[in-house]
Amino acid sequence: MTGDAISGCILGTAVGDALGLPYEGVSPMRAERLLGPPDRYRFLLGCGMISDDTEHTCMVAQSLIEARGDIDVFTKRFASRLRWWIFALPAGVGKATARSGVKLWLGAKPENAGVFSAGNGPAMRAAIFGAAFDDLPSLLKMVRASSRLTHSDPKAEHGAIAVALAAKHSRAHATVDANRWHDQVVDSIGENGTELVGLLRQAIESVGARESTITFANSLGQGNGVTGYTYHTVPVAIHAWLSHPKDFRQAVTEMIRCGGDADTTAAIVGGIVGAGVGREGIPTEWIHGICEWPRSTAWMERLGDSLARSVAGDASVQTPTVHPIAVLLRNLFFLIVVLFHGFRRLAPPY
Repeated sequence: MTGDAISGCILGTAVGDALGLPYEGVSPMRAERLLGPPDRYRFLLGCGMISDDTEHTCMVAQSLIEARGDIDVFTKRFASRLRWWIFALPAGVGKATARSGVKLWLGAKPENAGVFSAGNGPAMRAAIFGAAFDDLPSLLKMVRASSRLTHSDPKAEHGAIAVALAAKHSRAHATVDANRWHDQVVDSIGENGTELVGLLRQAIESVGARESTITFANSLGQGNGVTGYTYHTVPVAIHAWLSHPKDFRQAVTEMIRCGGDADTTAAIVGGIVGAGVGREGIPTEWIHGICEWPRSTAWMERLGDSLARSVAGDASVQTPTVHPIAVLLRNLFFLIVVLFHGFRRLAPPY
């Protein structure tokens, strides 16, 4: 089951990311008027492409394979990948992550590279830990190392832990128990996470009252779109998961309709739900509709299989890699498409 969960998490992250990407930064009121409903890919001639959300998830998975449970090795390998990822000119890098990457290039050690920010970068790549790890202490150590590499604000770490535990719960339980998951989050983040704990409790109560995710987002003051602040992103993403824990299509599209940082929020929801439903629970046309190279969906599936075998103790597993020149060429093309969407938003309908 772990192998299917890992592949489902990676592909679910990619699908949510690709579906939400054209809606990134658009308010809910304008999104469907400008682009139409988020029921198919609208980024590139009916095809989808991924952004930093999926790329970071893949880099984490690669680093976990090479680490084989060693936290120091994981940190070094992920830091190295992050350094070269920045060098390849990604179009969607967040400010804190960019600054962290520059610090790594200037010689900062991984433990000192993080920037004091409560952005949602650590949360966007956290679901894969919950899909891969059964052992809670190991999961928490890895999530903390991943978070602190780029974001030193404890809030960013708390949000990432909540997402990782949601993916773990989604994978391990046929029926989601929101209160049981919430209790585990409380135990894991401690007293310093009181604010997030309260927001997550509000999300659970809202789901119990059968409120829509966009109604809950409005109640948090996110009516113009969910921001990249992790205490905005994570509670709303959790609400979408708890509202549709085994319905990938509904969970992701409802998340995108909230607007704002839609590629990241949808990627988080896609990773959590994908860990629970596996590859077969993700609409096939959405998987096949992602037009990517060199990180194709077939490559992502190989990565998921390799990570599953590594977690199971197979020491002979080789880490799937991508050619850096191919990544650079792809990123230049991706930037052109992003710029097109940016100029498109200057035209009617406003």
